[in-house]
Amino acid sequence: MFKSYSMDLAGRKLTVEVGRVAAQANGAVFMHYGDTVVLSTATASTKPREGIDFFPLSVEFEEKLYAVGKIPGGFNKREGKASENAVLTARVIDRPMRPLFPKDYRNDVTLDNIVMSVDPNCSPELTAMLGSAIATSISDIPFAGPCATTQVGMIDGEFIINPTADQKHVSDLALTVASTREKVIMIEAGANEVPEDKMIEAIFKADQVNKEIIAFIDTIVAECGKEKHTYESCAIPEELFAAIKELVPPAEMEEAVFTDDKQTREGNIRAISERLEEAFAENEEWLGLIDEAVYQYQKKTVRKMILKDHKRPDGRAVTEIRRLAAEVDLLPRVHGSGMFTRGQTQILNACTLAPLSEAQRLDGLDENETSKRYMHHYNFPSFSVGETKPSRGPGRREIGHGALAERALVPVLPSEEEFPYAIRTVSETMESNGSTSQASICASTLSLMAAGVPIKDMVAGISCGLVTGETDDDYLVLTDIQGLEDFFGDMDFKVAGTKKGITAIQMDIKIHGLTRPIIEEAISRTREARIHILDDVMRPVISEPRKHLSPYAPKIIQINIDPQKIGDVVGKQGKVINKIIEETGVKIDINDDGSVNVCGTDEAMINRAVQIIKSIVTEIEPGMIFTGKVVRLMNFGAFVELAPGKDGMIHISKLSEKRVNTVEDVVNIGDEVTVKVIEVDKMGRINLSMKPSDLAPKKESK
Repeated sequence: MFKSYSMDLAGRKLTVEVGRVAAQANGAVFMHYGDTVVLSTATASTKPREGIDFFPLSVEFEEKLYAVGKIPGGFNKREGKASENAVLTARVIDRPMRPLFPKDYRNDVTLDNIVMSVDPNCSPELTAMLGSAIATSISDIPFAGPCATTQVGMIDGEFIINPTADQKHVSDLALTVASTREKVIMIEAGANEVPEDKMIEAIFKADQVNKEIIAFIDTIVAECGKEKHTYESCAIPEELFAAIKELVPPAEMEEAVFTDDKQTREGNIRAISERLEEAFAENEEWLGLIDEAVYQYQKKTVRKMILKDHKRPDGRAVTEIRRLAAEVDLLPRVHGSGMFTRGQTQILNACTLAPLSEAQRLDGLDENETSKRYMHHYNFPSFSVGETKPSRGPGRREIGHGALAERALVPVLPSEEEFPYAIRTVSETMESNGSTSQASICASTLSLMAAGVPIKDMVAGISCGLVTGETDDDYLVLTDIQGLEDFFGDMDFKVAGTKKGITAIQMDIKIHGLTRPIIEEAISRTREARIHILDDVMRPVISEPRKHLSPYAPKIIQINIDPQKIGDVVGKQGKVINKIIEETGVKIDINDDGSVNVCGTDEAMINRAVQIIKSIVTEIEPGMIFTGKVVRLMNFGAFVELAPGKDGMIHISKLSEKRVNTVEDVVNIGDEVTVKVIEVDKMGRINLSMKPSDLAPKKESK
């Protein structure tokens, strides 16, 4: 026997089945939203993992291609590593739920979501977000939930709750909001320059829907919820804190922590840790806890000084931004480059342009998303934080940061018709001390403009932090947080946009939610900072996109032909198009709608290829003049290639004004000649003339 619970959610039926499958998990729900089906499970180990100072939570979002009636490509024919969408979805599930687990909980927890059927109008990502929250809430795993998640779109200024696939494609907003019954706990957004007040309205529209979902979850938990299990607390003993404070008084810790140089601060803390290890050398139990205890001591010190004294570690005012700098053209041979520096955070970005055929192909659950023309990649080498660690490729954090910057810039990119290029920007982290993702957005904007990409407006990003006290009214919002304020604070609220409005938001918190006044203040602060960065730092360096591309960038000319003529351009087994490519050295991409992109670095050869293609698709008529090569000789005349697959004949009598004894007296194979079309007969045969009298323009009769 299993229990089934249903509610209407944005005009579609949401059904939660408990006890039908996966009975051995701590918590499991079979989620149905329309025809979308997701199995969400929550499992936990019985004992804490030894030797760690963090909560070991793993979140998975598994896209099964059978869910959309596909067999995976390649030789293996089974799903491989998680797609970028799967990684980003797992992050969006993780971020709101992680703060709701106990801070001293060290048992391994895995939230697994298997997408088993997809209805394009009912988001599997949203279904999994709700499924994870419900599975954990009804399990015996300690959790301060439930929480709920809602997606919001906006069409013609009107909000759409949980938009369908078609609505998403025309929406000016892609907002995801998670809430508890009291507060907002996560915001993720991509937007088409949406004004701040409209964004705030959308956030709290989603929050209202979340409260309705939570009331529905409460009924499920009341009937099916298990008693939460006890666990072994990994909190630092108060006796250890007391002993540390005797050796390192609060004033000494304040002096060690409060400096604007990250390396100096880390050196100070390292010296304190070494003193404590020496002092507690005989106490093995405490020795293993020193690093975590010192970390928490730093945290309490920083939070107290910020909240009570409004004193930041580097001495800045609450609304003050660190030293800013912008540069372009650091890399001479790339198509565009820009560097943005904010304090000890520095990003160098390179832009690469390529034909549209180089766009990334996607093979996922969304049938409408088959390719991606703009790609932003973010790299975080260990030297950027003064560490030594081998590179093992991008992790979830790097993928998430790259996606955030990509989302922020997509709204200002030119259309394919305006700029027929695939575009890749790569952000290399040179130095990191807080909010490199937002510096990536600034650096990407600089490199795109330096490359000559005609973006509609400049985009910048900045992050705000938060330190809270005992009550909802006791808090302080900090503009431009550095790493220490991020680690020890309660919020990382990243907002990117133009002067006109917001293009992306990502909000992470470590507490049980934010009130409306905090969110409104953070959005207001980020706007002020963003305008300053755009007007006073970036615009003086490069005020508008360059009018010309780099000499090293490919040049693309786009023409349109009759789709019925595509076969003529391609030729049998590709012979015609391959001959054009071989002759000119260009790359040619032809789409089914008849749009043709000719790409190369030699402008003369691009124009030559375009001329050949036009000659192929143009109907040949009497009076037209062509320049072509002699390809065949006969006793009675010579054949000239006017275009690939199109030959015309010059009769021996039309080779010259004088009498010609043999064709070879005038032309030979390979000669390039100028000819005029005299006739196209009923059989489609083309008769040409080389006689100067025929080529000369006719004088008008008086």
